[in-house]
Amino acid sequence: MAIHGRVPAAVFNRLAILIVDGNRHMRTLVRGILRAFGARTIHEANDGDEALKIMAETAIDLLITEYTLERMDGLHLVHHLRTATDSPKPHVAVILLTGHTEKPVVVAAREVGINEFLAKPISPEALYARLVRMIFEPRPFLAAPHYFGPDRRRFHPNARPYRGVDRRKMAPPEMKAHPLIPKDELLSLLES
Repeated sequence: MAIHGRVPAAVFNRLAILIVDGNRHMRTLVRGILRAFGARTIHEANDGDEALKIMAETAIDLLITEYTLERMDGLHLVHHLRTATDSPKPHVAVILLTGHTEKPVVVAAREVGINEFLAKPISPEALYARLVRMIFEPRPFLAAPHYFGPDRRRFHPNARPYRGVDRRKMAPPEMKAHPLIPKDELLSLLES
């Protein structure tokens, strides 16, 4: 589904968002940006343990987490959400928001199943672009022997077909997208 122009505030208002960052000022900044987009249901946590408690009690659609957190860092938090049998929401959409942009951190984040990576310092434009992509172009989730999360490949409708050697040892498993907002509800929000 393509979107042209600004997304109505009602779309962002529909989301329940959890911001996890040990820095209160960063949580306040991200909250302010999200509110400017139209989001109203925004929860905050100081660390991964607190985030899990909130998610066990509250329906969360989107998790925005820092990499470096006390007790349980952002990658362990996402890994727990994706793989633990007691996970409150294994399909939750995740943006890792961090100043740690070193290649090993980016690769590790991808391997635990984040949806999007966003480097600090944050800009409203960059956060908006990630949110719009997650809402309108949700990637299907896949479960493989050593991975559970959104398909790491990005598919672009105008991209040329892949012409290289297929190195996959098996066909991709059945995959289902878990959109932030169900398509019929999203269309209704866009029409209003």
